[in-house]
Amino acid sequence: MEIVWSLLVLVGTSMWLAILLVPWSPWHITDFLDSDSSLAQEDLSKITVLIPARNEMKTIEAVLTGLEAQGCNLNIILIDDQSRDSTVEVARKAAGRKGLGLRIISGRPLPPGWSGKLWALEQGLSFVKTPLTLLIDADIKLQPGILVALEKTMKQNGSPFVSLMAEMRMASFWEKLLMPAFIYFFKLIYPFRLSNSSSSRIAAAAGGCILLETRLLKEIGGFQALRGELIDDCALAGKIKSMGHRTWIGLTHSVQSLRAYNDLGTIWDMVARTAFTQLHYSWFLLMLCTIIMVMAFWAPVVGLLFPGTAVKFLAVAGFGAMMLSYLPTLRFYGLSRGWALALPVIGTLYLAMTWASAIQYWLGEGSHWKDRVYIS
Repeated sequence: MEIVWSLLVLVGTSMWLAILLVPWSPWHITDFLDSDSSLAQEDLSKITVLIPARNEMKTIEAVLTGLEAQGCNLNIILIDDQSRDSTVEVARKAAGRKGLGLRIISGRPLPPGWSGKLWALEQGLSFVKTPLTLLIDADIKLQPGILVALEKTMKQNGSPFVSLMAEMRMASFWEKLLMPAFIYFFKLIYPFRLSNSSSSRIAAAAGGCILLETRLLKEIGGFQALRGELIDDCALAGKIKSMGHRTWIGLTHSVQSLRAYNDLGTIWDMVARTAFTQLHYSWFLLMLCTIIMVMAFWAPVVGLLFPGTAVKFLAVAGFGAMMLSYLPTLRFYGLSRGWALALPVIGTLYLAMTWASAIQYWLGEGSHWKDRVYIS
């Protein structure tokens, strides 16, 4: 029995050691960008901001406040995606008080085969006349100077497409437990160093904040080319990169998500919406993912309970490597290192969300978002 458990723990430990040792270091924080307030108040007339908004009356004023702090002459287009609340009224009043050049477009009904966000962006794109376009969600607040910093990164890296992973809200227990891991797992699936390399086919983006050359959207045929995509940000980056252009993605403290996830249910729904899509709706990949995650997260933990010296040594090494890989993410967001001890539980919860996503797909229920259902 000890030999069997030694082999199982060895496999789990090897996975974590591989994550630590691969050249592209997906666990490490190497690609990040923060704002410089001295860069604020520059002329931004060559940038148009597209904001798709559906029922965002609670956050839209803060979003516009963040844009106002970026500089002057910024072109802002808000596409109202059939909101049922006071999103438009709040946005119009806020823009009037701040003297913003805000254009509001009343979105048309959602056609079959489109996601709401992409349909809204497609309608807004026809009004863009500037060389640069900023895509941001209606729950994203920018800190002063980050937009100019993004533009400079675009020029320095020779990347006509740059994106920042918004800092998620981490106030409640569930947010602290699960939101850093959401970004950690995203970086394992889409290693930033590979995504930012011109020699790799991997492409990633964070849809909450993307700055790109407008011509690229025209070249791919607009958002029509992505119309059915639920993970639309990475799909867009993939399209751009497949055309031979470089893309860049990084972490930041200067792009902040205002959306609250105060309980497990809201995080569960957010992840389950696209988790099985990430596996290409493949039951084989789901089973493979399950085996890998159970082996990686629980073989070292169970190994700690066995009396054999060899098993214990491997288990300690595996659990230590697991925690070590998570610490940079916790440190980046200013959270206690103690949260790393919960990583096996965190991984199990995300696996359960993935299974929930698969069962939802199997039952034909589709993905739910903003009072809509998307059937793949």
